[in-house]
Amino acid sequence: MIKSIVKDNIRGPEMNKQLKNFMDFVREQGVVGLAVGLAVGTAAGATVKSIVDGLINPIVGFILGGDSLAKKSWNTGLSNGGKDLVFQWGAILSSIITLLAVAAVIYYVVHGLKLDKLDKKKEIKEEVKKEVAKATKK
Repeated sequence: MIKSIVKDNIRGPEMNKQLKNFMDFVREQGVVGLAVGLAVGTAAGATVKSIVDGLINPIVGFILGGDSLAKKSWNTGLSNGGKDLVFQWGAILSSIITLLAVAAVIYYVVHGLKLDKLDKKKEIKEEVKKEVAKATKK
């Protein structure tokens, strides 16, 4: 169905031009790198969450006296219709630990692999290409 819509609306050389423009966009904007980064980031996040849930939370929970950090709560003593108002501070703290751990992993991976410097080198190359193009036009 999508092929027929595209075929009916964009034909011949125009379709080739559109496809070429799309591929140029993907190359120039680093869409593939973004997709890879997103996949790796998601996997790293899941791994770190697993470590926090399976290792850190039980250790902190044991130190604080109990099962797991994520299960820690504080009953406010207030109730509404027979339901107690309970503040789940352990789950919040666990989420904050996970966030900080994921941020640290991503930071050290980016700096460890020197990926931030690769982007700067790419920007410098782009600027040099523009300057050369300007100089050759004159």
